[in-house]
Amino acid sequence: MPNLVDIRDLHFAYNDRPILSGLTMQFPRGKVIAVMGGSGSGKTTVLRLIGGQIRAQSGKVSVDGQDVAGLDLHGLYELRRRMGMLFQHGALFTDLSVFDNVAFPLRENTRLPESMIHDLVLMKLHAVGLSNAAALKPAEVSGGMARRVALARAVALDPQLIMYDEPFAGLDPISMGVTANLIRKLNDALGSTSILVSHDVHESFMIADYVYFLSQGRIVAHGTPQQMMASDDAYVKQFVHAEADGPVPFHYPGRSIAAQLGLAERH
Repeated sequence: MPNLVDIRDLHFAYNDRPILSGLTMQFPRGKVIAVMGGSGSGKTTVLRLIGGQIRAQSGKVSVDGQDVAGLDLHGLYELRRRMGMLFQHGALFTDLSVFDNVAFPLRENTRLPESMIHDLVLMKLHAVGLSNAAALKPAEVSGGMARRVALARAVALDPQLIMYDEPFAGLDPISMGVTANLIRKLNDALGSTSILVSHDVHESFMIADYVYFLSQGRIVAHGTPQQMMASDDAYVKQFVHAEADGPVPFHYPGRSIAAQLGLAERH
């Protein structure tokens, strides 16, 4: 089966508010796939559906051949053990050391002896350049280092699927570049599939094999980073080149400012 994750004709809404409409996406094994778009376009919702946190009204989400919506609680937990997640802003346990943060999924999901967990954690921290920071608390490391600790935790169980929710948010340019390179290298080393939700064009295009662009819950364009850079699609051009004018308006839709101020009635 070439695709680890398959999404087919998916529709999802919160009550009467549609979020995703007719979504069809494929995430091949061993690849880094970027899901991009503006705030509120439905990017993070895609990750929540894949992880089984929420369920769609119609359509299908399959992970490794399993229908996520059809799994019971035990099956869902088994599936999640084969997933890694890097949350927006890291979401480290502030009262635990760097070492214990990375050890947490190993202690929760395996029966490995503590001596083996010790060695595995140091190896994961070494992969992100932080083995010498193992004893520190998250508050004692920089934002970029904390994101790397979260990355080491996400890959602690050598997952088939790694999902990244805005991994570059709030990082300085150097930390962004380091994090992007680590995502690519760890994906290739583990043979995993990585889904990268982001709105940072440069870093995402640098490491992604394929890109989906979402707008208002629909796929408006998809292709390789090179194809997206050369795209004539109005939305893609506006997003990639950070243009103020385009399909995404600056003003929130509604009445004109003249109408709101009552100027139209005065003339």
